[in-house]
Formats: sequence, structure tokens, C-alpha cells
Amino acid sequence: MMNLGYACINMSMGKKVTTNRSMVNRTFQAKGMDYVSELALLNSKDIIKILEWNRMNGIKLFRLSSALIPWGDHINITQLKDYKEIKRELKKAGDFAKFWNIRITCHPGPFNVLVSPNESVVLKTLADLELHGKIFDMMGLSKTPYNKINIHCNGVYGDKKSALDRFITNFKRLSPSVRKRLTIENDDKASMYSVKDLMYVHNAIGIPIVFDYHHHQFCTGDLSEQQALELAITTWPKDITPIVHYSESKALHENNPKEKPQAHSLYINSLPNTYGNNVDIMVEAKAKELAILPFIK
Repeated sequence: MMNLGYACINMSMGKKVTTNRSMVNRTFQAKGMDYVSELALLNSKDIIKILEWNRMNGIKLFRLSSALIPWGDHINITQLKDYKEIKRELKKAGDFAKFWNIRITCHPGPFNVLVSPNESVVLKTLADLELHGKIFDMMGLSKTPYNKINIHCNGVYGDKKSALDRFITNFKRLSPSVRKRLTIENDDKASMYSVKDLMYVHNAIGIPIVFDYHHHQFCTGDLSEQQALELAITTWPKDITPIVHYSESKALHENNPKEKPQAHSLYINSLPNTYGNNVDIMVEAKAKELAILPFIK
């Protein structure tokens, strides 16, 4: 059965219920670990509120915010003053998700670059990905791409093969907690990575590929939409439903040629053609859950 999901923020619940409370570096330096702990605890407590809303509205797929523990990749989170309570709240949310079959995923940001030739960038990437793995472990989520940690390669550096070889090498530096959940996604620029390009990484380390419909329009790798989708699906374990990403162009929705064609619209007009394949669909529309509610049966 196909499930629909949305990312991070629930518009219907208002700003008081959020897992996105964060801070800029200046605030982090001024207020320190205690304020990190305070925000992380508030964020953790609100996960289950959002999941309950999702359950009541038939939404079975949700992307967790990467801002859950602000600056968590810069600190030892076990030293937070509220660590035990944060851990309890995360476990409670994870238990709830598992009981109601709500699939939880995350999508660490574009500063995560395993292909970088710069070791300091790679070290920061490893730290951030490990934070996501620890959060999913505290929630008790499966160490499989069912609960995926999804990233892009985020760079070519003049030589795709050398860059992808660095990804493969640096992937092996990650803990099993992250490696077993990690997925990669095709890009939205012709100079970047298509599904066909990413097969090189999959064939080397077995990592699943998340097919993004909107991105594919700009970086096809000479594959049709159906070919790219079905090639990506072959990279997933047989017992796990693949996840795809779907959005529509803001420029087309608003008939505004000044908008970047890659920018996402507020809503979607339709669901994508899955060509008879069973997939879960993460809708990356700016209106979040409001964009998918009309399509929930």
C-alpha cells in the first residue's frame, strides 16, 4: 500500500508545536549547552504530538527535522542536562511510530559532503550523520533504509568518478547505525548526479537510491522517468518499500518565469505516475501536510 508523507513542519498545528527550534551560532556561543538541552527537550516532546496528528489524518510517512538537537554535531549530547528526559521522549515517539506503522525518515542538509576532497568537510559530515544515527537509535528505529537517512553527493569537483570513489571510501568510515540506513538521491542539475551515475556507488556498497521525480527533469542521465524510477527501485532491499520524492515547479504553478524551475511549489496538482510500482511518496511541497491531505484516502 502506497503511503504519502511530508517534511518536518506541520502547518496545521501552528508555530507552538515544532521540532525545528534552533539557534544561530552567536546564540549557541552565548547560551551554551543548557539552552541546547532546553530546545532539544521541547523539540523531542513535540514529535509525538505531530505523529498523533498524522495518525489521526491518515499520514503514515514523516521526515524528522535535522534541527532536533541544535548544534548536536558539535557537542557530546550525553552531557546535556536533560539528556535522560530527551532520550525518554525520543523512545516514546519511536514506540508510537512503530505501533502505528508510521515511517520516520530524515534528510540531513547540503553541507553534508562525503565526496569532498577536504578532510575537515568530511569530518563535519561524518559527525552530523552520526548524530542522526544516534537520534534514530534512541527512538528505537530499524537499522535499515525503512528509516532512511537520505543525502545527496553534493559535489563533482571536476571528476565524477573520483568524487564517487571518495563517497565510497568515506561511507566505510561511518558506523553501522548510519551505513545501514543511508540512502542517496539524484540531483537537479545536469552537471551533477543522475540515477544512472549513482548506480556506480550502489554497485560498490549496496546503498539504495531515492528517486526524485522533480530532480530527474533536470538531470536525466539519458533515462526516461520510468526507466530512472525503476532502476532506483532495483537498489532497494526486496522487503522494504522504496521511498521516492515528489514535488512540482513553483515557476509553472505561478506562471512566473523569474522563478527557478527547480524551486518547489506550495501545493501539488497530482500524484506522480509510479508505473505500477509500490512506493512510498515523500511530497516536498512547501505547504507540507496541507499539500497531501486532498490525496489521503
